[in-house]
This record gives sequence, structure tokens and C-alpha cells, in this order.
Amino acid sequence: MSSSDQEPSFRKSVDLMFNRAVALMDLPPGLEDKIRVCNSTYTVRFGVRLRGQIHTFTGYRSVHSEHMEPVKGGIRFSLGVNQDEVEALAALMTYKCALVETPFGGSKGGLCIDPREYTEQEMESVTRRFAYELAKRDLIDPAQNVPAPDMGTGEREMAWIADQYRRMNTSDINAAACVTGKPPHAGGIQGRTEATGRGVQYALREFFRHRDDVETAGLDGKLDGKTVIVQGLGNVGYHAAKFLSEEDGCKIIGIIERDGALTDAGGLNVDAVQAWMAKHGGVKGYPDATYVENGAKVLEETCDILIPAAMEGAIHKKNAQNIKAKLIIEAANGPVTFGADEILRKKGVVIIPDLYANAGGVTVSYFEWVKNLSHIRFGRMQRRQEEARHELIVAELERLSDHLGDKWSMTPNFKEKYLRGAGELELVRSGLDDTMRASYQSMREVWRARDDVDDLRTAGFIVAIGRVAQAYKSKGL
Repeated sequence: MSSSDQEPSFRKSVDLMFNRAVALMDLPPGLEDKIRVCNSTYTVRFGVRLRGQIHTFTGYRSVHSEHMEPVKGGIRFSLGVNQDEVEALAALMTYKCALVETPFGGSKGGLCIDPREYTEQEMESVTRRFAYELAKRDLIDPAQNVPAPDMGTGEREMAWIADQYRRMNTSDINAAACVTGKPPHAGGIQGRTEATGRGVQYALREFFRHRDDVETAGLDGKLDGKTVIVQGLGNVGYHAAKFLSEEDGCKIIGIIERDGALTDAGGLNVDAVQAWMAKHGGVKGYPDATYVENGAKVLEETCDILIPAAMEGAIHKKNAQNIKAKLIIEAANGPVTFGADEILRKKGVVIIPDLYANAGGVTVSYFEWVKNLSHIRFGRMQRRQEEARHELIVAELERLSDHLGDKWSMTPNFKEKYLRGAGELELVRSGLDDTMRASYQSMREVWRARDDVDDLRTAGFIVAIGRVAQAYKSKGL
């Protein structure tokens, strides 16, 4: 393989994207390097007795930037976890948090393990020991380092981690805030599980509110009727596909998974596919669609919107030229390599970058962290007051309706919908929608205002790096 065909590592790809942005900025000498470098990476190796013998596991926790604290970032469980990957993901978290203005630095963690090979009880033992190793080094702490779910982890693992931290810090009244993504009954927040997929939906909605952006992608009209291919029907891909098809009229014509892909020009039933996968472990054999054994080839099928929602590097130099989608939204972290990014930009493909597109998770994690620190759920203080105030308006409308007779009446169900005060889920979705709108607009402003910025990724990095730089300057650096 020639050097020109070689792909840089994930970490190097992030650095190259960073370099492309800072080349267009005027940062003070030395500050560029300070922002780029990863502050620290801790490797922990620990043993757990399972099935009559000691098994040794390797885990990582990387802290990229402490320009704001605590630092924030998920923990993934995967056999592919390595230091390079964790450091790259930590860097992306820094820029992601800065872009969507959550007051966190960037961090990330991972454990080399395949959760499918262990029972639930064994996974609990391993997770608690990993949490112990991190917590005793202050790598789990509500004021310093706050993990969250990632690939291979979810509410269950976060609940174990939170409980382990609480056992080690019995007098910490804010112990629940040591990790986010917990189940609602264990200090979590409504809407966290769907958050990243919901954020992808809100990002696309905001993109389609700007006609010139849509035209730049070679598209027209609204989201309704757009054809979509989704790679990865995990938590993020499932919720993004479900919401886009059920609420925005998109047609999911392709779903790509590890054991192949499904296609249907008429549109796939996302819930039915997910139910089949839950029962059979993959998409093969699903009766109501065409099965494609080489699922990666479906990435190259014609569609309006391509949503890579699986692992990094799914779109690379070897397949980028064959991508026919007009718009790519990165629901996964780093699904488009640096080399592929350059090829796609030259082709005129618009990419909504990961540091913005999948920021829904950290945004709602921020809401959960605030909820844990305030010790009160959102909506508890104002919901009934809202309903009482709305009741006054509805009562007046009903009085007018009685006075005017058949000439005027309220729309059916108006009263029921209007009187319902916003609960936690509605408030979380509202806050996420506002965050995704404002963040896109800040990124878009740079994209449209500067002649030397021709893509959203570079614009997003410029905004994020600028905010990190301002934070460091305020600290006296």
C-alpha cells in the first residue's frame, strides 16, 4: 500500500482536522499546542475472579482538556478499545462541549472487554472494580470527572458505577452527579436514552430550516419524504431512524448492521427491524426487506441522507468516492476519516460533523448533572402553576365561545393539550432543541461569513477552539 493510500489513525485524523481549523485562526504562540495536546491518559490493569480464576482487564481514562471542570466523556466497553482511540474521543469531547456550550472539559474512557461474553453478575463485578480503580484516582468525581454511557454501556452500567462511587464516598451529598446516563429511578433524567438520536433529528431539522444550506447539499424542500440510510441500529441509530421516520416523514430505505444490511425502497419499519435484531442477534433472515450480505456496500447506495451511527472510520479513502448520499450527518464519533472527508468535500457532499451532530448525549447529560446537583427534578416547581395560568385563558375562551355560539369554537383537543404543563421530558427536549439550534447557527455563521471556510466541520472546529482559547485566556494563559 502506498503512503498516499494509508489512512491516518483516528487520533491523527482528529489532529489533522484541528490543524485545518487553527490554520485559519490567529491564536497566540503556544496556545494552539496547549489546546491540541491530551493532558493525561491513565491506564489501569486490574484482576477480577470469575469462573474460578483471575481475569485481568485493561482500562483507560483520558483527560484531554481541563479548561473547564469537571471534564466529561463516556465509557465504552469493547475489545477494540485502545489508548489512541480513547485520546481521540477525549479530544472530540472537548470540542463538542465547547461548541454546544456545556461547561465541561473533554474526557473519555474505555475497557477492553466484550460484554456479550459475560453474565450480568460478572459484568457487574468487572464494572464495579473498574469504577473503583478510576474513582480512587479522582477519575470519577462529580466535581472533576463525570463519565457517561458509550458503546457497550448503558443505564445499567452507569447505575453500578454511581453506586460504587457512593459506597466509597458515603458523605458526598452530590454523589449521584458522579456519572450521567443513569436510569431515571436511580437519579437519571427523562430523555437521556434517546438524547443522542433525538439530537441528530433536531440537527437535521435545523439544517433544513436554511434553504441555502439545503441547496448547497443539492437537495430541496423539507425533511418530509427524504430517503435515509442508517449504519448501525444501536441506541443512537435506532432513535434517530425512529424519530425521523415517525415524526418527520423520512423514508428509511437502508439499515446496515454487523451481519449485513436490509434495504427497501418503500421504507423499512424501524421498530420491527429492531425487534427482529433483539430476538435473532442480527438482521439476517428479516422477512420484510431485501438482505445484503456485504452491508458496507449499502453505504454506497443512492439516498438523500446517510447516517453513519456505528464505529469510527466507516467511510474512508477506499469507499468515499463511491458515496452517493448528498448529505452525511455523523451520528457516530469519527465515522468519516480525514482522507475521506477531503474526497467528499471535493465532490460537494455536505457533512454535518460529529462534534455537533451527536452532541445530544452530552447536552442532556449536562441537564442530568445539574438536576443531581440541585436535588430537584425539572418542572417540579412550575408545572402546576403553568397549568393554572393556562386554565384562566381556556376559561375565558370558553366564555367567549358560549357568547358567540356556533360562530366560534375551539379546535378539538386544544384544551387538553394546552392545559398540560411541561414535565421533565418536555423540558429536556425543549432544552436539547434550543441547544442544537443555537449551536448550528454559531457554526453556520462562520461557514457562510468566511470565504476561507467551505465546510461545516472546519467551521465547528473554529467556533469550538475559539471558545476553549477564551477559557484558557481567562485563566491567565
